[in-house]
Amino acid sequence: MNIITISREFGSGGREAGKRLADILDIAYYDNEIISAIAKKSGLDAKYVDNISEKGIRAGYPVTFGRTFSLQPVMQNNTKVLVMQQQILKDLAAKGDCVIVGRCADVILQEHHPFNLFFYANMTSKIRRCQERAPLGENFTDQEMEKKIRRIDRDRAKYYDFFSNLKWGAKEGYHLCINTSDMEIKRLIPFVAEYAKDRFGRNNS
Repeated sequence: MNIITISREFGSGGREAGKRLADILDIAYYDNEIISAIAKKSGLDAKYVDNISEKGIRAGYPVTFGRTFSLQPVMQNNTKVLVMQQQILKDLAAKGDCVIVGRCADVILQEHHPFNLFFYANMTSKIRRCQERAPLGENFTDQEMEKKIRRIDRDRAKYYDFFSNLKWGAKEGYHLCINTSDMEIKRLIPFVAEYAKDRFGRNNS
């Protein structure tokens, strides 16, 4: 079974890279589909599930925790989301070859020996990529966008720390780390696909 996991800094193009890689290799691609499956199964709002999926069990804690709110319902929902996510990831992996973006799939699916990729870029490139792909109505300044990027990456690092003893983004945790600074993803991914084919060919021989 050939599984590719994509970990990525926000704005590095990792999501686009994962989709293009799946298309070239003609295998399944899973990203927002995971959130939809968890939301449907749990009965929770998809945005809430997505928040937990990015930040981990501590997401959604009330600011006034310990004073006026009870944490128990939040803990129960967050734990339920993470347990479901792990099972859904394992179910998707069991279906066959695929690319999975985020959700600590590299750690959760380690028994399947996935090919783990990490995409990163310098801040200038990440800001530019985010501004070019900003949804209609979003008008962040470059300074505001940088603040958003740093916050999201900080949340992803904390979430990864919940599942792994390795540091998020550390080269020891991945088979290939790819710097997308000033690079077009569509020009880069064919080379990554060839690398993946060679790796899978050697592993399956």
